[in-house]
Amino acid sequence: MLTKDLLRVSRAGGGYQPVFAGREHRPLAARVLGTYQGHVGEPRGDLDDALAALEPEADHFKLVRGFAKLLDREAVFETRAPVAPERARRVAFEEREAVGVVSETERETALRRAGDRLGVDAEAVADALYADLDERQVLASFDARWDPDELLAQYNLSLAQTALFDATELRVRTADPKALVSAVKRLRLLYEIRKTDESDPGVSDREVVVTGPDALFRSTRRYGTRFARLLRTVAKADAWTLTATVDDYGTERTLSLSADDPVDVPGTEPVADVTFDSGVEADFAARFESLDLDWDLVREPEPLETGARVMIPDFAFDYRFGDFRVFFEIMGFWTPEYVEKKLGQLESVEDVELLVAVDESLGVGERVAARDHRAIPYSGTVRLKDVRDALRRYEDELVAASAAALPDELTPDAEVVSLADLAAEYGVSEDAIEGKSFPDHERVGRTLVRPAVLDDLREEIEAGMAFSAAETALTERGIEDASAVLSELGFAVAWEGLSGGTVREKG
Repeated sequence: MLTKDLLRVSRAGGGYQPVFAGREHRPLAARVLGTYQGHVGEPRGDLDDALAALEPEADHFKLVRGFAKLLDREAVFETRAPVAPERARRVAFEEREAVGVVSETERETALRRAGDRLGVDAEAVADALYADLDERQVLASFDARWDPDELLAQYNLSLAQTALFDATELRVRTADPKALVSAVKRLRLLYEIRKTDESDPGVSDREVVVTGPDALFRSTRRYGTRFARLLRTVAKADAWTLTATVDDYGTERTLSLSADDPVDVPGTEPVADVTFDSGVEADFAARFESLDLDWDLVREPEPLETGARVMIPDFAFDYRFGDFRVFFEIMGFWTPEYVEKKLGQLESVEDVELLVAVDESLGVGERVAARDHRAIPYSGTVRLKDVRDALRRYEDELVAASAAALPDELTPDAEVVSLADLAAEYGVSEDAIEGKSFPDHERVGRTLVRPAVLDDLREEIEAGMAFSAAETALTERGIEDASAVLSELGFAVAWEGLSGGTVREKG
């Protein structure tokens, strides 16, 4: 589950619907994962700075922080110092009192005397003084249970759970009512079962109404986490619907979820471990998954015909916005006989796009290129930049073809639409619509907004109002990029720590 301050919900139409992450957020999830992986052995402050640098690129800063909140639970932070920080502070403060520190020289004297008592030098004492502060703790290890897709699933589940924190009643119909009632009893919640006249495919006509713990006088917010935990059981069913009554700061709202929403329970253990023929392949796959590219990596794709035999490439790259696949083979530390066999396969392989990473020690890069395949030399590890550059050659052609197939002017029906959603509607990448014009909309950041909507917002939003109120006004119109739109309207946000912010005029 997430903390309440990271909750993203839409209150449009008086509802209370979680703003889920979609497939378009997979690259961001991968980048957040990669940021943690890349900061093992570094201070938490550096990790936090790197995560903060991702926030301006996201739909909403809460999305980055939500991913990070989940991954923090998979991270192990340690205090690393030559002397225990508490002991270093106690001895250093005692010597400070003895010396009477006023100048920098006297401070160094106090640290040196403390070091003499502790058996270390003055610099080690200085390093240890505040090594136990959160931002100075070191990320000792990071072993995430989720890949980017599973992180998205876990985020959406956690978001929905957090939205139930302030629920006062749940009404659930499910394909597995027995498991639901068992979980309700285990969580010590009150319930009743009602027969309904509603008919939905796959779910029972019995509705389970959950109203709280046995102690009715207990504050409802005390058992919101139980409702959240119950959602895991609900979401495991093949078909289900859930309607909750939520106390939204004194306003009663309705939250509706079903199996059609992206609320799944990701498995924390894979059915079978992915195996690789070499450490080079495993290393490449792990690093490639952290990249923000428009290609999906497929392990051991379909066999390719090579004369009378078949060849199964190590990987394939599938372009996300079209039916286009590039195969990828890694030629590593093989025997001369195996290299010759592989070269023979490459010579007779069917007409496909194929990239071949060739270990420089084999000395066959030119022979690979002579077979009309793109050779990528490597030593030790395959460089991601080289692979990315090779894929970009195809990507440029694919984007150009997609853009050429679209009209020069795009006129979405919606009053507000993000570039990502518009690109998804046309089944192309965002790059394919970058050069298009939008005569009926103004482009604000990564969002297209009709001028009339902006005019309405200029009347509604004013300096001095709470950012949360302005954000609600934007969200009700389907605008998620609050910062860009407020800036377009001539406003900025004066943040007041974690408690929120106030809208002010720019300048």
